Amino acid sequence: MAKLYRELDEPRSIELDNAFYVEDGTWIESLTVASDADFDPETILAEIPGTSLFYASTVPTASENLDLRRLTILATESYPFVLSLILRQEAIPNRIVLQNGSFEIVATTRDWDRFRSMADAVQETLGEFDLLAVSRNEEPGEPLDSGRLTEVLVSKLTEEQLAVLETAYDHGYFDIPREASATDLAEELGVAQSTASERLRTAERTLLELIYGPRE
Repeated sequence: MAKLYRELDEPRSIELDNAFYVEDGTWIESLTVASDADFDPETILAEIPGTSLFYASTVPTASENLDLRRLTILATESYPFVLSLILRQEAIPNRIVLQNGSFEIVATTRDWDRFRSMADAVQETLGEFDLLAVSRNEEPGEPLDSGRLTEVLVSKLTEEQLAVLETAYDHGYFDIPREASATDLAEELGVAQSTASERLRTAERTLLELIYGPRE
């Protein structure tokens, strides 16, 4: 992941969606790669020893400046591989993403002692570990790629709905306090304020239906 990140001209993030160990340090990995510049996965991976492209697909996005792709690759990972460090401590990896040059990891452990062991392993082998947050929860959280949420969402939303959601998110509409109004979104999209508001409400309703199911 780190080598791929460095090869991209304008990387935004690389998320490890899933991984299966094969043998001799070789893994089958599913990655979601986001870049602010177009890239050719086959050409880039050819520059990284020990990797080969198995399959690539483009994830639809309303942003013209975002190249979002799902890649399935064969990769020989030298120890320590961040995923193997987590699994060896009997932890559940919920999310692993590389962005802004750093790995951000969400993982579930059985208890505090097991978490401490995982943190120590990461610190000792990778040289740095920062704890951003910790919480106690009876539910362990879903493992990597439990439902491929990104592809589900983009298949359920129209291009107009995707555009208004991305615009709202990028301009701070969902921040507290809000950094943009519905009028600001309408001006950015070049539509009437009522149209922008309607598309936003429809998109939000679609997202809620995916979570809770349709209303009776």
